[in-house]
Amino acid sequence: MSETRPAPLTGLKVVEISAFVAAPLGAMTLAQLGADVIRIDPIGGNIDANRWPISDDGTSIYWASLNKGKRSVTLDLKSEEGQKIATDLIAEAGTLVTNLPARGWLSYDNLVQHREDLVMLRLNGSHDGKPAVDYTINAASGFPIITGDDERPVNNALPAWDVIAGLYIANGITAAELDRRTSGKGQEINLALSDAMLATVGNLGYIAEVQSTGKTRGPLGNGLYGAYGQSFKTSDEREIMVAVISNKHWRGLGKATGLSEKLEMIGPMLDVDLSTEGGRFEAREAIDVVLRPWFAAHTVAEAATALANAGVLQGEFQTFEELVNNDPWCSLENPLFGEIEQPGVGRVMAPRVPLSFSGTPAAEAVAAPRLGGDTEDVMADVLGLGPDELTSLRESATIDS
Repeated sequence: MSETRPAPLTGLKVVEISAFVAAPLGAMTLAQLGADVIRIDPIGGNIDANRWPISDDGTSIYWASLNKGKRSVTLDLKSEEGQKIATDLIAEAGTLVTNLPARGWLSYDNLVQHREDLVMLRLNGSHDGKPAVDYTINAASGFPIITGDDERPVNNALPAWDVIAGLYIANGITAAELDRRTSGKGQEINLALSDAMLATVGNLGYIAEVQSTGKTRGPLGNGLYGAYGQSFKTSDEREIMVAVISNKHWRGLGKATGLSEKLEMIGPMLDVDLSTEGGRFEAREAIDVVLRPWFAAHTVAEAATALANAGVLQGEFQTFEELVNNDPWCSLENPLFGEIEQPGVGRVMAPRVPLSFSGTPAAEAVAAPRLGGDTEDVMADVLGLGPDELTSLRESATIDS
């Protein structure tokens, strides 16, 4: 049996001063990979401390979900003493993640004077300094225009750019840490939320498509661009998504539905080659017409079973409630999940980092702290402050009493 080593980022210490999604998600990812992450908030919490959804007793489920596995410190960050303590914590840790403005005590130029090899990553709205959030960035991305139908743009409920930026944050910190271990030097890293969006748009070919062809694609509903994919309503008023991305899938679709002969007739009629993805895309409307009656005559379970047995990619549309209550993937049967007792929320399933390491396993899911719940322990553990010094900080309201 091979020896199990510590989690990949064990030994890395990170201070996080942030709010909302991207930076907290990035720092939480580092924590789930083994880093010791200390989140610092103003006393009473940052702007996201009470963000919905909330539990029956008013605890932010949102905040708890994005801060699992961290330690929480609250300080009077408007006071010189609070800023000095935060600076000392950053210097001791050596790594900072933030999405606050780069000025004053929190500027890289100031902080690097306290830790020469400081690694600091700052998330900005845009590369030119203009403020932005996921939903305004998404509006500019082009995706809302091609989502849904022709009537109006649809801003996706998923904060995709925040999530992508959060993972870039974790990747950027890890890369800088690897460099520091080799060079002995730190560095400042800047990431713009708008650039996370633009990089993704470019990496998926949308920019090159416009520049090379002069064209842009329009909304396709639930259609799949450049291949065949569509959603269908079933006899029990459910919806199922079908994706055909290979000839094997195409043959399976005909087999599952018993419509192979009718589907093959479409090619000669429209003068398209149905053995290619492009041909099936061009013939998508005719294919839809042939398939819809079959789906309308079957329940979603019957359709899903027939398609799966024929090797066709398919997925039933479901609500969050159905996902949580009925889907075995979203259950303790999946080793991604564990149960945690989250203060103020209760006993809930929570995911660990969705990476499985054979030699350096990441930690199981850990509950988020209560806001400020680790303040005194961190003061003592990291900064070595004694009882008298802690009492003085409470009396001056630098830390919460």
